[in-house]
This record gives sequence, C-alpha cells and structure tokens, in this order.
Amino acid sequence: MFRCAVVGDTRVWLDCFYGAAQPMRAALGLAPVLAAQARLAQNPPASAPSGAPAARYQATSDVLRCNNLAQDRQWLDCYYASAQPVRAQLGLAPAPQVRPPVPADTAAKAAVGQGVVPQTARVGFPISSRMSSYSFDRYGLFTIVLANGQTWRQLSGDTSTAHWTKPATGYTVQISHGALRSFNLKVRGNSSEYKVERIH
Repeated sequence: MFRCAVVGDTRVWLDCFYGAAQPMRAALGLAPVLAAQARLAQNPPASAPSGAPAARYQATSDVLRCNNLAQDRQWLDCYYASAQPVRAQLGLAPAPQVRPPVPADTAAKAAVGQGVVPQTARVGFPISSRMSSYSFDRYGLFTIVLANGQTWRQLSGDTSTAHWTKPATGYTVQISHGALRSFNLKVRGNSSEYKVERIH
C-alpha cells in the first residue's frame, strides 16, 4: 500500500490499494485481485495529486488499526473496510464483502483473551546485522545485502533518502515491524527510518 502513495488520481489509487491486498488473498486461498490492480500495486504510476486527499488520509489512518488483529481474515476485512471513505468520495457503493474495522483496543483484548500472539509480535524481529553491500537505483532507492544473507529493498513510496558513503561493512542496521505489516529499517547512529521489503 505504501507504494500507492505516488498515485495522484484517487480512483487509480483505490485500485492500487486493492491490488496491494493480493499477497494476503493468496495466503488465505481467496480469488486473486484483478490483474490490472495487481500491476498497479507492483508498479504504481506517479502523478500529481488530483481531488481532495482527505479521504485517502482517512483510509490510511483507519487501516493502521487493522494491524492489531491477530487473524489474517479479520485483518483483510478490516483492510477493505478502511477504503470506505474513498469509495464514498468517488460515489461508489460500499463494498459488500467487508466488515467494519474493529477498534484497536477491542482487538488487542480479544487476542490476549484467546491466547493469540499478535502477528506484529511474532519472533524473528527486530533483525540486527551489518551490511555487506549496498547500491542505489536511478531514483535514489537502495538495495542492501546483510551479513546474514538477507537482501532488502527500499519501497518506492518511501520519501526518505539515504546518503551512505562509507564502506557497507561500516554500517549496522536494525529492521523491525512497522504499521500495515510493513518493515522499518534504521542505521545505527542515524535517526532516519526507511520503509523496506525483503526480496531474498
């Protein structure tokens, strides 16, 4: 979903938003999103904003609460429900397959009561490792290889720019869970934070 931030047209943004749900739909064994939506999510077109952005901001704010849900199906329903302000702005009917978002505190209490560990708290993170190499593409987005063998890439929708000049082995990074099941990367001794995805 973070990649969709560069899309200016609200209707195209909504399709990109839906396309970003494909990994979760696949994990749940659900029918895939439309091919056009999947392509948008993978390679969203950057353009100047058009129309009032308030509904998009509201959707982004609402979807943050979904991260407190322990069950993937609940999370997906919450994710879709978060797009309702944008659908209303565009004059579209409410999506019939969604249920209203669950307040964060209610979801967290339910998860604890059921003995379920929220997915953002599962083991394996944060990751702390030295870099073994880094590179930048023509847009200034980085790809890094860690000493532990993992490869991470900065998301195209991220607005933070890295300015690393030292040898890669001189940097130690920490990768932790962020909102929307995303990942945040920080370099030790640097206050900047970057949105990343693992590619290997």
